[in-house]
Amino acid sequence: MKPLSAALGLFFNLFEPLFRLGQRLLGISRLGWLFVMPNLVVFGFFTFLPILINLVYAATGGVQLFPFQRPFTGWENFGILLECRDYFDIQTCRKDVFWRAIFNTVKFSLIQVVLMVLLSLLTALVLNRKIIGRGFWRGVFFYPVLLSPVVVALIWKWLLQSQGVFNAALVAWGSTPVDWLTDAGWAFFWTVFVSIWAHMGFYTLILLAGLQAIPKDMYEAAEMDAASPWRTLRRITLPLLMPNLIVVLVLALIRAVQIFDEVFVLTGGGPGSATTFIVQFIYQTGFAEQIHLYGLAAAASLILALGLMALTVMQLKLTRASQAGQKAK
Repeated sequence: MKPLSAALGLFFNLFEPLFRLGQRLLGISRLGWLFVMPNLVVFGFFTFLPILINLVYAATGGVQLFPFQRPFTGWENFGILLECRDYFDIQTCRKDVFWRAIFNTVKFSLIQVVLMVLLSLLTALVLNRKIIGRGFWRGVFFYPVLLSPVVVALIWKWLLQSQGVFNAALVAWGSTPVDWLTDAGWAFFWTVFVSIWAHMGFYTLILLAGLQAIPKDMYEAAEMDAASPWRTLRRITLPLLMPNLIVVLVLALIRAVQIFDEVFVLTGGGPGSATTFIVQFIYQTGFAEQIHLYGLAAAASLILALGLMALTVMQLKLTRASQAGQKAK
């Protein structure tokens, strides 16, 4: 051990002149920036630089890839996306596919998030009770989270395709096959179902952690007062679980707005544009279509970013309000 300690001491002593120089130039209070500088450089190169490039693309036009070859157009790309004669009629919009994608995203988010929160809460409440095989069932519900979204979509596509397992079972029972993925209504239903199946375990885990943090003596006091299970849930469990519920709600909203992987593999955005969401519109406009409209795709991504920022601000305000309410009590 002594030779190893001596070697490590010699290694770290090599950096001592650099640290002394940094302390002399920056001062002790700013010396920490010297240690985080490599991470900041990498983070800036792979995060802030792409954001800056995206802003450049959103303010330029043409089909050229390199920014210096693209003419400046200002707000034109945003005008193309947002131009409508009647905002209540998508067909009157210049880019009706963009508005259809927004409509689908809002519809999907509202339905999926409500179901996700309710089912996650119900599952967490059940798994928090003393049931047989509780550890096994917790693993069962969390297992889909460990799978890649592409793997999840491929599994369900294998089950739901026209010659898939579900239709084979229907034919075996003497029924007729169903167009699970080529009928607009069924395709949208399965996108919601598969996304909930794939991610519910993560939100259940967050709520389960919140339930286990609630002091047991509060439930014992409620039991001594002969409080009903519903009253205990309404007066003890839900108020104390509210911070976790807010986190789950906002994270589920952000995830729903960004939905792409599962839907792209499962339905490809079809039939027609029934399951085309905003992220897929950005991908198709910028990369998949024959003419790559990078400016429109960049402008749409900035509109999406504003929506995500609004959700993040909402989470912060709701969290602070919840914490302030708990302190007041």
